[in-house]
Amino acid sequence: MKPARMLAIALAALPFPALPLLAMEAPAVADLLFINGKVITVDKDFSIRSTVAVKDGKIAAVGGPELAKDWQAARTIDLKGRTLMPGFIDAHLHMKGLSHRSIEPDKAGSIAELGAMVIAKANELGPGEWVAGTGWDEALLAEKRNPTRADLDRIAPKNPVVLVRAGAHSAVANSLALKIAGIDARTPDPEGGLIERGPDGQPTGIIRERTDLVLKYVPADSPAQMRPSYVRALKDLLRLGITSYMEAWTTIDDEPVDRGGIAGGGGNAVRGHTFKQLAAIYADEGETLPRGTLYIMYPGAERLRKFPHHTGFGDDRLKLGPIGESAYDGGFTGPTARTSKDYKGQPGFRGTTFMSESALNEMVATSASLGWQLGIHAIGDEAIDTVAKAYHTALTASPKQDHRWFISHFTMLPTEQTMKTMASDGIWTTAQPNFTYNLEGRYLSVLDGERLDHINPMATPIAQGVNVVMSSDNLPIGPMVGLYSAITRKGMNGHQFALSEAISREDAIRLYTAKAAAVAFDEAKKGTIEPGKFADLIVLDKDPLTVPVELLLQTKVDQTYVDGKLVWNRTGD
Repeated sequence: MKPARMLAIALAALPFPALPLLAMEAPAVADLLFINGKVITVDKDFSIRSTVAVKDGKIAAVGGPELAKDWQAARTIDLKGRTLMPGFIDAHLHMKGLSHRSIEPDKAGSIAELGAMVIAKANELGPGEWVAGTGWDEALLAEKRNPTRADLDRIAPKNPVVLVRAGAHSAVANSLALKIAGIDARTPDPEGGLIERGPDGQPTGIIRERTDLVLKYVPADSPAQMRPSYVRALKDLLRLGITSYMEAWTTIDDEPVDRGGIAGGGGNAVRGHTFKQLAAIYADEGETLPRGTLYIMYPGAERLRKFPHHTGFGDDRLKLGPIGESAYDGGFTGPTARTSKDYKGQPGFRGTTFMSESALNEMVATSASLGWQLGIHAIGDEAIDTVAKAYHTALTASPKQDHRWFISHFTMLPTEQTMKTMASDGIWTTAQPNFTYNLEGRYLSVLDGERLDHINPMATPIAQGVNVVMSSDNLPIGPMVGLYSAITRKGMNGHQFALSEAISREDAIRLYTAKAAAVAFDEAKKGTIEPGKFADLIVLDKDPLTVPVELLLQTKVDQTYVDGKLVWNRTGD
């Protein structure tokens, strides 16, 4: 007789009920289980796993194939070797709403196509109505030049037209728009800006930096009119794998006057949105949107003192971040970034600044005293030196622990002493390596030597001990361009800038996830795939760690999850 049979007979003869020989532990229950994948956790060791369990919107467990035996779930996703990683966190972008009078210049492949868009909108709105839009880029137009006043006059002579360039540091307007704004050959260049002129002294239609001279005349749509396009823009981030973002252009203009607002509310149909508007959207949309952290444009000391909140106010869906972008200088899409040496081929021109050093110091000191993080815009090397100095002055006068102030952009290398001071003061940067790709032509036309080679530096500030975070500033928003540029240092036409500023694939991913979470004080909640953190996850069709580098630009997001809920699905799985 077999031993097992003999044991069963013996147990049956006992005077008490038999107990099980082994107590089998039941599998833990999850809501969602990912199996058979390459899981890039981005933890401190950059561990690679294969299985992730999600429960109640958070990561419950991470491990190897054996983990699938320990958990059962209502839904199991077989990744079939695809890559699962934390959702991207874009620490500096501009969420664009689309007014009823707006076109989408970024979708035009030529000035002719741009013109067709303007004509169609002018016909829709009727004579005299403003036509506006944001996003044209001469490098992406077949003509490889800026559109001009003359182009727009031929297209829509009976409608005022203003179109903002990608990056928002310049715009083109037609004659009717310029006339409404009071701009002609006799108009002097405004403080902090430049009106481009032709050989005849007449404006070409291009206005650098002070685009507000024309934009302020564009009638603003109501929040109700703008809301649908804001929601579409936010949801489109999920398609790109962005599960959290930091919006760099938000105002408190429509708050009550006794809470820092201004009479009439403010806002503009092309650029404006407010904390109040976005909070209302999140109150209605909830978990279908990416998580947001809002920069607040500095409203002045008096208004900011009236506003009852500061950095950190809100919740895990939407909260307040720093005082920023509040630009100190211009940008290279102008180009008006403030540099320490003349622009190539432009003797005496070194860009512009939008405020005095004393005004900068006041903004930093006031914001800090009211409990705000700082994230001031500085692109040129001289501007970076100056903003870092203002931060140092404020922190010396009133030391703060773990403030995580940062400089938005950090496009050029400042002095070595500036970087050492930044590292000592704990100053971060939110950088855009994708500028290297998209603005290749602008850089080649206005910079030279070492300052050209080291444009959008990554490796040097990191080596100096500066915390660097990756973001997009909409040029373009897609994170794959940022990863590609940070790794290869190549522009869209193949020019390779100094490889000494390149970083590894692992570092690039970390800077777009874990480090980006940390600059918003959220490292305990997101940015890595670890137990207890939000299940904000993306599935990629290619492995960003091993795919041939040129194919990074073709890598797609198959699925996006926020709180463990599927919010984007390219494949239909």
